[in-house]
Amino acid sequence: MASPRPLRMALFGSGRIGQVHARNLAAHPDIELVLIADPFIDAARKLAEQTGARAVQDPDEVFAEPGLDAVIIGSPTSTHVDLITRAAAHGLAVLCEKPIDLDLATVMACRDKLKDTTVPIMLGFNRRFDPSFASINARVEAGEIGALEQVTIISRDPAPAPRDYIETSGGIFRDMTIHDLDMARFFVEDIVEVTAVGSNQFSSYIEELGDYDSVVVTLRGSRGELITITNSRHCSYGYDQRLEAFGSEGMLEAKNITPTTVRKYGASGTGEGEAFMPFFLERYTQAYRRELDAFAHAIQNGIPCSPSFEDGVAALVLADAALESAKTGRTVKIGKI
Repeated sequence: MASPRPLRMALFGSGRIGQVHARNLAAHPDIELVLIADPFIDAARKLAEQTGARAVQDPDEVFAEPGLDAVIIGSPTSTHVDLITRAAAHGLAVLCEKPIDLDLATVMACRDKLKDTTVPIMLGFNRRFDPSFASINARVEAGEIGALEQVTIISRDPAPAPRDYIETSGGIFRDMTIHDLDMARFFVEDIVEVTAVGSNQFSSYIEELGDYDSVVVTLRGSRGELITITNSRHCSYGYDQRLEAFGSEGMLEAKNITPTTVRKYGASGTGEGEAFMPFFLERYTQAYRRELDAFAHAIQNGIPCSPSFEDGVAALVLADAALESAKTGRTVKIGKI
């Protein structure tokens, strides 16, 4: 039997995350990267030359391309809803970076437009595909540590993003914590309460913009599970990404990752290792590749994507609730999403 033809895909965006997707698409044996679309056409052309694709400036050129199977959306957040809606209307599968939009009402309106669509739509919560986190999740689901009672998620960036990025990011809860909120739902899907506190400890421009540079969020699941998320916009020792799942019969832990496991022992110190991965592109390289594998598999087999559009809705609901809690000092109840 002949092998199935490669899936023909287009990419929106040639910035930092677009470059990650473009290289993974070009290297994937079951995918042909056909188009890269970006209004900044020079950047798109440069990336297209590196990956064998064709650069276009107008999204209309993507939707006019015959024989496409899917699009990946790595363009600015403000473009996501329009591109998701148009892609679905053209029968194209979608993998979209988070968040769907910064405004929940806009997301819910998009949800209504998509209610009759049958094309696969995946949200880019790539951490679900990280080998360590995915392994812990599978082992929890298998009952290895008994009933899940607590999840601890630590996520600290090496340094704050520039002021102009923070200004349009939607704030730490919608921009940074939203990844951890989705990870919380990966383990405890039904969240019923959100309590959050925020602080301004080291960044004057983040405070001037009305945002926090450090936050702690506590979530409660419908069966009493407790999830704690600790975030900071800076970390002197690198990109700090850890997760712990604690249950009635044990605990599973994922620690930070270094390039090698080599440790030095000497007069100046013991157990000295290499620095942690510098940032998310390096730390989650495998996760991005596995995410693309899962997207292609869903298209080829006609099965729903996970994480789904609904997961994107739920994460934004929780992010908005966390912001409300931090501003008011009250716990926010979460109803049916």
